[in-house]
Amino acid sequence: MKEKLLGKTPEELKAVAQAAGLPSFAGKQLAQWMYEKRAKSFDEMTNISKAGREKLAELFELGVEAPLGLAESSDGTKKYLFPASEFAVEAVMIPDEERKTLCVSSQAGCKMGCKFCMTGRQGFHGNLTPAQILNQFISVDESAELTNAVFMGMGEPLDNTDNVLRAIEVLTAPWGFAWSPKRVTLSTIGVLPSLRRYLDESRCHLAISIHNPFPDERLELMPVQKAWPVAEVIRMLKEYDWTAQRRVSFEYTMFAGWNDDRRHADALARLLRDIECRVNLIRFHKIPDFPYECASPRAMEAFRDRLNSLGVTCTIRASRGEDILAACGMLAGKHNN
Repeated sequence: MKEKLLGKTPEELKAVAQAAGLPSFAGKQLAQWMYEKRAKSFDEMTNISKAGREKLAELFELGVEAPLGLAESSDGTKKYLFPASEFAVEAVMIPDEERKTLCVSSQAGCKMGCKFCMTGRQGFHGNLTPAQILNQFISVDESAELTNAVFMGMGEPLDNTDNVLRAIEVLTAPWGFAWSPKRVTLSTIGVLPSLRRYLDESRCHLAISIHNPFPDERLELMPVQKAWPVAEVIRMLKEYDWTAQRRVSFEYTMFAGWNDDRRHADALARLLRDIECRVNLIRFHKIPDFPYECASPRAMEAFRDRLNSLGVTCTIRASRGEDILAACGMLAGKHNN
């Protein structure tokens, strides 16, 4: 199998150029074609000699792969299905006025086992490479129009730290996509060893999936609470400075009768005391063989208002793409027309 170039740095691409008999400065040209111009084949790289392009194609692959399928929601959300070795993963493009956000996957399946998540139910099938992650950005129809990225698709990003951090490096480096780190948010359940590394090595935003402030109740649906208690995660987050340059938010999926009352709101406010943050309330989207329903709109509004009254900024996130199984917790690597 040929080595894929997508995800390599200019320094690494110098060695690629030299292996193809090209001068070392062709490494910079490769980076410009791959990341700035989003080339999908070596043939597009017209400032590299034809013989050089042929040799590159003989030895390497760019790593750009077209989607296997596409579904479009009535609200304009689009879900793309991408190859990932023998499995498939999904990326979701969410339009919102001037913004176009890509919800990107980092793994095929997931090890975390959250009981309300379709991705977690399918088990773990493998980490995505930097090429497979970046291909989602390059191969969607809206590639040139994307304004933001959220690592909130299939998988736990901090269970694939090396590859995710390399993809983020390409997204934010001047020689890469040259995005501001403020355009990128990573969502995690709180994988403590990797979380500190992410915070130290990137300036991108962070979202923590919390869903319940009480440890024993959180453990009922999120097995990771045993390995990485959310209180320990928050203690670590308090070591960092949260400003407009880098924000932390908490994702809270609302379940009727499980986490949607004043007791939970008050406990959540106590847990998040002294940390500058936002809480995003998320509608639960019903999945097969799971006993809970989504909290009512009235309960969600009361929960939001209670948190705001206690000094915790809270909003209710609009649900997008539910009719094509593209909303939070519904990605399963299957295309639905």
